[in-house]
Amino acid sequence: MIEPGFSQARRAALIALAGNAALVAMPSRTFASIRSVTGVFQHGVASGDPDTHSVVLWTRASLAAPGSVTWEVATTPDFDRLVQRGVTIAGPDTDYTVKVVAERLPEGGSWYYRFRAGDETSPIGRARTLPDGPIDTLGIAVVSCSNYAFGYFNAYDAIASDSEVDFVLHTGDYIYEYGATEWGGDSARQLGRAHEPPHEIISLADYRRRHAQYKSDPDSQAMHAAHSLLACWDDHESANNPWTGGAQNHQPVSEGEWSARREASIRAYFEWMPIREPGPGRTRAQFWRSYAFGDLATLFTLETRHTARAEQVDYASWESRIASIAEAQILERETIGAPGRAMLSDALETDLRLALERSVAGRQSWRLIGNPMPIARTRVPDVVGQGLIPDRLLATGGLEAAKALAWKGKWNLPFYPDTWDGYEWARERLYRLCQQAGASDLIYLTGDSHSFWANRLADAGGRQVGLELGTAGVTSPGDFVDSGFGRDLAGKLDRALEAHNPEVVWTDNLHQGYVRLNLTRNAGVATFIALDTVASPAYRTRVLRRFSITHRQNSLSLDYLSGVG
Repeated sequence: MIEPGFSQARRAALIALAGNAALVAMPSRTFASIRSVTGVFQHGVASGDPDTHSVVLWTRASLAAPGSVTWEVATTPDFDRLVQRGVTIAGPDTDYTVKVVAERLPEGGSWYYRFRAGDETSPIGRARTLPDGPIDTLGIAVVSCSNYAFGYFNAYDAIASDSEVDFVLHTGDYIYEYGATEWGGDSARQLGRAHEPPHEIISLADYRRRHAQYKSDPDSQAMHAAHSLLACWDDHESANNPWTGGAQNHQPVSEGEWSARREASIRAYFEWMPIREPGPGRTRAQFWRSYAFGDLATLFTLETRHTARAEQVDYASWESRIASIAEAQILERETIGAPGRAMLSDALETDLRLALERSVAGRQSWRLIGNPMPIARTRVPDVVGQGLIPDRLLATGGLEAAKALAWKGKWNLPFYPDTWDGYEWARERLYRLCQQAGASDLIYLTGDSHSFWANRLADAGGRQVGLELGTAGVTSPGDFVDSGFGRDLAGKLDRALEAHNPEVVWTDNLHQGYVRLNLTRNAGVATFIALDTVASPAYRTRVLRRFSITHRQNSLSLDYLSGVG
């Protein structure tokens, strides 16, 4: 099925908004680009982290010295009915970012906001507060893995114009830490989207500059202006594959203490994102949230990187030590699945349990988990035995990715030990917590993998524990395509994963895009929306798959509705 392209939104001054279909002036690509060269508000505006009576409003004022910034909230986009106004100071302590909490707003409303500094006015944004009481519908766009170097943020542009979206959930990898010549460097040179600064980011100044580059993107600005953001982070907001004591992409000898780099990355994230500061007794690293959408749904976002995660298992250190299926099973049982290998902190688990218990007691129809990385059990099939990996890819000098995939498939090992597959004890602990809270019908909204997923989840005993809807990257390419396998082989590997793994209903690593989840009281629809390109600002979208979601006793069903190959 082909849906209309949304590239017109970049050239138009109006976009259609959800709800009452009101129209609000938004900067087109051309207009935003002009402002980004000369304007005080060259990084746009954003809103997010709402509750029923307040929402965070964000911008950055490009000033030469500390100065006053006025913010305004109105009920209409012409600002004839102003409901709030305030003044704050933009200064170097927060990199001249401005973050205010607009409070005492009625629940479930749409609000228009803007900022002023001197004689300049920011673009207009629209923010939402959470609904309270009975509601009938909810639409959430799920995005992940927005790597500036790999292409245009066309998915953001499409979401800005998607009238079925109420809120945007970004599940992480909002920025990437790599240098201009590292991963994505070839694409960046061809498209003129090289990372700034050009080196791998390590210091606070580095992280600030990288966030500024991403916020300067006109498609990012359009999405943020149109929809309030719900966010969690994954790894690349700091460095690839972090855990509590370090990261795969951090070398202490040349890059200093990991704790200093992590602190810098978290500080810059809180400055540049429309999120609340931590409450009493909490730290910025404890970044998880619970959002209640009236009597319809609760969304709880997870923090899986900086507060509890044990170090990842590195397959490279095991390649020469495994010579049989039995030895591979010992690796899984005694190392990957070792008791105590944590993913979630005790404080998060307590908050999650309380949120789920409130949702169940309140008879909400849906419980959602904002999940930074895949949770379904995904083992690699014997790609060599099935004839999927040609000999030329395994020969001396062949693709390293093909050799690694062949090794994992030979021993039927999990695809990636950095995902929940590498933390079996922690995954079972999470499933038990949810079941004890009376929630065995969860929908996990997942990012990280650069692939689309529709999965039926089960615990180690085979009991259904919910569904997983995974989004592809905004720009980051699917692993099989990125590994050089070619689109034909990548598609065959998708089908092999489906056939080999009982939890995987459908997957696609060929496209970039986003997932839209639309919920009513009795049913939901998951729509997997793909882009035909991220290499050009001219693009089209199409629906790859649609699945219906319904309740059946204490579980959820996932049924194919429509789609194309």
